[in-house]
Amino acid sequence: MKRVMLVVAYDGSACHGWQLQPGKRTVESELNQALSGLLKEDIQVIGASRTDSGVHALCNVAVFDTDSRIPGEKFSYALNQRLPEDIRIQSSRETAPDFHPRHCNSRKTYEYRILNREFPLPTKRLYAYFTYVPLDVEKMRRAAEFLVGEHDFASFCSASSSARSTVRTIYSLTVEKEGDEIVIQVCGSGFLYNMVRIIAGTLMEAGSGSRRPEDMKAVLEAKNRGAAGPTAPACGLTLVGYEFL
Repeated sequence: MKRVMLVVAYDGSACHGWQLQPGKRTVESELNQALSGLLKEDIQVIGASRTDSGVHALCNVAVFDTDSRIPGEKFSYALNQRLPEDIRIQSSRETAPDFHPRHCNSRKTYEYRILNREFPLPTKRLYAYFTYVPLDVEKMRRAAEFLVGEHDFASFCSASSSARSTVRTIYSLTVEKEGDEIVIQVCGSGFLYNMVRIIAGTLMEAGSGSRRPEDMKAVLEAKNRGAAGPTAPACGLTLVGYEFL
């Protein structure tokens, strides 16, 4: 028996998230089906980040166990012939038998893209959130500064979360303008359920002027989901970096 690690990229538009759900198409279900068919074994992958419906990824990580003699690095080629076009393996390799992608120190980086212009662009509709409301990037940057470091992010966590602790560390949080797009990039040790999308929604409030940048300190201190802004739509979110420490 050996454990193989996959680096998986996917367009999440047509999937109901990563995690298995009865009767629904998910990234995990597609991987399990492709691997089980290839290996003639009952394969159940373990994913590092259980992204939501509509969220994309360039580099999510999954592992699985198999008795197969196929070299670890060859799985990427074999699987990409079986997977649908919106899911592709970027690399594969054998890893330690006890390696678990959710039980190790790591840095995750997410990007949230906002299309900020007068009219929407059809080609961006699945990969950026559109708003015609003018957003002040400098105000968004000032608001973001309050969130860097180790904090209790209870205000930025979905009420349905079952996390035992809401303390997390954000290593960096930047807001940049790229033409008509505003890109929020956040790197952290881990994230609570909907945390990045709630951060994005709250930063947009700061950018629109409906919330002062300095209010972010009080939002953190409140430790109450009602103190933060709305959960931004899933389409703008992509997992862009995953580093094991």
